[in-house]
Amino acid sequence: MALPQAWLQPRYRKNAYLFIYYLIQFCGHSWILTNMTARFFSFGKDSVVDTFYAIGLVMQLCQSISLLELLHIYVGIESNHLLPRFLQKKVTGGFGTDELTERIIILFVVITSQEEVQEKYVVCVLFIFWNLLDMVRYTYSMLSVIGISYAVLTWLSQTLWMPIYPLCVLAEAFAIYQSLPYFESFGTYSTKLPFDLSIYFPYVLKIYLMMLFIGMYFTYSHLYSERRDVLGVFPIPKKKM
Repeated sequence: MALPQAWLQPRYRKNAYLFIYYLIQFCGHSWILTNMTARFFSFGKDSVVDTFYAIGLVMQLCQSISLLELLHIYVGIESNHLLPRFLQKKVTGGFGTDELTERIIILFVVITSQEEVQEKYVVCVLFIFWNLLDMVRYTYSMLSVIGISYAVLTWLSQTLWMPIYPLCVLAEAFAIYQSLPYFESFGTYSTKLPFDLSIYFPYVLKIYLMMLFIGMYFTYSHLYSERRDVLGVFPIPKKKM
């Protein structure tokens, strides 16, 4: 059966690909959040400790797939600048979430590499925040690709990050803080270099910890500007005395 001629055009193929990509991400993050909720009601606080062991693999898969968003920009599927997307993960027409580099570092470097950190409550908190944001973000992006727009969803996609993003940064910072003793004890990622030089990874994490809060200010400012443009919410000018 021959496909309609319109579907053979590059624009429709691009939109079809993006729709499938957003749908896969939405299903993945929805499964994670649903699984976490069901486990909590079934096992109570014990499920919090086992969060990473139960759904960590799926979370890693979703975050790994999200790196395709950099490729989307590079090949022109999405119209954003490559460097800003690398520093701040967002989708055209959607809302910004945690920085892409933040999630990769926290999930794969801090949490995955230290088994003791995987049992901390902060891992469960981070997964809840990340998945709440991504469920709304990918829903909004998926519908936008096919030309469907809901005022409530648009408002939610541009507003949900405002309380959650700072909490995400605090949770990420706390995860780094809790991981420092284990990196110091086990020497993970610390290495000696030629000419009596060495890399002490806990120092690297402490520097990154400071950069995390500095980056939060710039990211929050950018996301608020984007929200103002999308929703038309402008700050009230101050009256001159």
